Amino acid sequence: MSAQAATPSSPWHRGEVAIQAHVGIAGRMAELGPRVIRDYLNEQHRAFFPLLSFAVLGSVDGEGRPWATLREGAPGFLHAPDPFHLRVETPREPDDPAEAGLQDGEGVALLGIELATRRRNRLNGRIERTGPDGFAIRVEQSFGNCPQYIRSRHATRPDGPRGTRPPPVLSDRLDPAARALVAAAETFFVASDVEDADGRRQIDVSHRGGPAGFVRVGADGRLTIPDYSGNRFFNTLGNLLANPRAGLVFPDFATGDLLQMSGRTEVVLDPAEDERIDGAERLWRFAPERIVFRARALRLRFAVADAA
Repeated sequence: MSAQAATPSSPWHRGEVAIQAHVGIAGRMAELGPRVIRDYLNEQHRAFFPLLSFAVLGSVDGEGRPWATLREGAPGFLHAPDPFHLRVETPREPDDPAEAGLQDGEGVALLGIELATRRRNRLNGRIERTGPDGFAIRVEQSFGNCPQYIRSRHATRPDGPRGTRPPPVLSDRLDPAARALVAAAETFFVASDVEDADGRRQIDVSHRGGPAGFVRVGADGRLTIPDYSGNRFFNTLGNLLANPRAGLVFPDFATGDLLQMSGRTEVVLDPAEDERIDGAERLWRFAPERIVFRARALRLRFAVADAA
């Protein structure tokens, strides 16, 4: 069977369809979806992933909590031995809460993003492990994304050889340092999941970006996040509508720190006038339940492209 023939007739689940219908594009997306979402990696994507020095992963732990994380490696640590698999050559990270969900047979999502060029491609599938380090992802959905809202950054000199790092700091609420990191962020990533028609977990991980301060931190610790106009697939919001759990990771590209959190969400498709955020069509709220701060989790460092 050819890769094209194996593509499902519709890639959308009930949450995605509900929001597409809400904005009046369900018919158009029903036609578009099978043409742009594939169950294999095309040649362009197979050539793209080996260029990257990091990737974003989304997984779900044994308690059903989604987590988003970043993993890094020398270019080539991501590679596709064939159109249906992507290899991720990265060691286990026991301090990473996302590690609990990166087990053989589990669902996983991956976002490849090149900050300098703002290119990004996404896939989700199932983990296949054959050894202690690294794994393959059996591709179930693969598609590209436009470069909107990605702040262009260039790699700077990485941190020294990986040595002893501070232990992770666990919490159930945002401390002042975490609030400041979120308030200054121009980029974060979100993992979400939903059960498919066969009862299997389908995971997605995606990028969110905007000007510093685009994520609002309330006095109660809840985050309010604008949903700007995009490809209108509504992968993330569709998942959250069907299953309100999400995992967020805020990277500090200057220090290598990662702020990870898992919690519950509320999607607001029609915000009241006093809730609206300039430029956003919708918004969603996130209430952290578990928070993990990992200092110097990454060796890679990035600077804003137009900075001196």
